[in-house]
Amino acid sequence: QVQLVESGGGLVQAGGSLRLSCAASGSIRSIYAMGWYRQAPGKQRELVATITNGGSTNYEDSVKGRFTISRDNAKNTVDLQMNSLKPEDTAVYYCNSAGFSTRWPWGQGTQVTVSS
Repeated sequence: QVQLVESGGGLVQAGGSLRLSCAASGSIRSIYAMGWYRQAPGKQRELVATITNGGSTNYEDSVKGRFTISRDNAKNTVDLQMNSLKPEDTAVYYCNSAGFSTRWPWGQGTQVTVSS
């Protein structure tokens, strides 16, 4: 079964940037849409960005203009470039398939902490 490993998180000041990377142990080429999710303490996981095999992207309103999702099917990776970070972005970030397809088992995620 496919394993997902997220990396790139850290502690940054408001206004800073981070680039997150998701490495899948198996092919993502057949997955129509991949996404980045985040979960803050006491809250449900939310989908923040998606990207299709054709390169179409969608973003949750709160991150539009600040986050950019990308995928490399040859490397089985999905990245999330995060700019102009805000304290409200603090969460554990996960990658997985998106849409109506079944989610793969969740990875451990990567912690993003934005200080004010």
